[in-house]
Amino acid sequence: MFLDHNAGGRVRPEVAAHLNEWLRAPVANPSSLHAAGRRARAAIEQARDAVARLVGADPSEVVFTSGATEANNQAIRGLSGPDRGVVTTSIEHSSVLEAVAAAERNGSVVRQVAPGADGLVAPEAVAEVIRHDTVLVTVGWANGEIGTVQPIAAIADAIRAVRPGVCLHSDAVQAVSSLEIDGKEAGVDLLSLSAHKLGAPAGVGALVIRDGVALAPLLLGGPQERERRAGTENVPGIVAFGVAARMALEERSAYAARARRIREAVWEVLSRVPPVLRFGRADGLAGTLAVAFPDLRGDALAAALDLRGVAVSTGSACAAGAPEPSHVLRAIGVAEEPARGGLRLSFGPELTIEDALRAAGLVVDTVERARARREVRSVSSRDCSGVGASALPGAAARRVERAL
Repeated sequence: MFLDHNAGGRVRPEVAAHLNEWLRAPVANPSSLHAAGRRARAAIEQARDAVARLVGADPSEVVFTSGATEANNQAIRGLSGPDRGVVTTSIEHSSVLEAVAAAERNGSVVRQVAPGADGLVAPEAVAEVIRHDTVLVTVGWANGEIGTVQPIAAIADAIRAVRPGVCLHSDAVQAVSSLEIDGKEAGVDLLSLSAHKLGAPAGVGALVIRDGVALAPLLLGGPQERERRAGTENVPGIVAFGVAARMALEERSAYAARARRIREAVWEVLSRVPPVLRFGRADGLAGTLAVAFPDLRGDALAAALDLRGVAVSTGSACAAGAPEPSHVLRAIGVAEEPARGGLRLSFGPELTIEDALRAAGLVVDTVERARARREVRSVSSRDCSGVGASALPGAAARRVERAL
């Protein structure tokens, strides 16, 4: 049972059908003038239109990239530079935080805003750190770990009230599948997207660049993407992205309503095994549930659940394997040990409520078994007898048990 949709899921069958068609098509460079090249170019433009409609942009503003990491880097590194101020928050995706750190090493003045305990970034807190040198503010539309949705339009208004010329960038990767996104109406200048969060393959994304924003390209070479991103376009991937964007636009209201029901049903089950903490806000992303069992380690719980056929995450997949607790949980004030117990459950459009509830039951059972083993070990350490029985056979399971 797959409860890690925020990290990406399988390619949807309808998307795969179009992808396979283009993988079997004659190889054609969309910059070529022959018929095959023109067909490839037309397919790209059709996909560009679909992505633009998904986020309220003009097709000419959509630049296809290799994914949101590249889009975030292009937005940040394309505007930053010596003595150019950049404002961000402490809960951004690693691809934003690392790009901002690189900008700082290159001479940019970086100012960071802390969120509240629910992960919400206050517009006035952003406005307070705007200075005469500020050229860019980057705030994610929704946090992929705890699900908090940011007041992007209010943040844009607060920025422009202080300094009208500042550009606002938002990573909307986690938001676009379940929220009505209109970057232009919200006052966003740069918007990052990723195809594999919508049921298309990884390796393709987009940066929406509002008309009139002068952004230095990250990749140099040919004149592709109106000279904003050099390199031969990934035609099959872009076509798949377009199909996924059309499906998301048609389905996201229904998906959000169903995911919200699943989220609350799963939380009702998990809340039966206190102590358990829930992070974020009730009005956060419909398909995201962030919890922590503060007396247990989240990474060990995730490993134990994997052995039982349940896929969850301890936070952003891009930070998987990191020895430190989630930087997002620490940034919203969670102490280090409870933060190490964090789990993220995220629900895709193909997950049924029956499977979600079965998975929730396995989480509860795994937590109860782990706590029972801790009790047994605690009693044994006082020279009393007793050995906990494991439901997870094999050397790997024994290592998980020791970690729990």
